[in-house]
Amino acid sequence: MRGRRRIPLPLLALLLVLAACAPRQEAGGSAVSPLTRVPVAERKAAPGLSGSSLDGAPVSLAEYRGKVVVLNVWASWCGPCRAEAPELSKVQRELAAKGVQVLGVDTEARRDSGRAFQREHGLIYPSLHDPGSRKLVRFPKGYLPQALPYTLFIDRDGKIAAKYLSRLTGAEVRAIVRPLLAERAGTANS
Repeated sequence: MRGRRRIPLPLLALLLVLAACAPRQEAGGSAVSPLTRVPVAERKAAPGLSGSSLDGAPVSLAEYRGKVVVLNVWASWCGPCRAEAPELSKVQRELAAKGVQVLGVDTEARRDSGRAFQREHGLIYPSLHDPGSRKLVRFPKGYLPQALPYTLFIDRDGKIAAKYLSRLTGAEVRAIVRPLLAERAGTANS
């Protein structure tokens, strides 16, 4: 360990925030995509998230079984989260009748900060209040959020079909859920 320098924790935290806020590479710019799709045969069960919403109502991921769920992890201090929130509300409005449900996970320590974000951005979908990301540690290996925003796409059978590690646009959400809507429930059961 001699000669190795440790990065101070505040600096490391700042670097992670800046990395999450970095602009995405355009096609041809980078081989790394923020989207990872999971083949049907390799899908793992989504975490059993449940608790109270920002408004205090009970909410559970399990209640949306049979729908394609867009599970978006956010915080009010996250710039990209603020940019994608109106897009997610628009998608919820457009695709709810087709079987899509957007569900947020607010990682704020204070519920009032999340409620203010919800009002400011006109969120029409529920957000589970998860201060400090305590429930997120139950995500399967390889699916634990490392930066915000972070979005999982869950198929009708309650299995993780894709993850997206950057800010989403409405067009990107629609492109990702389109093939999931075409799948029939029971397809991912093995």
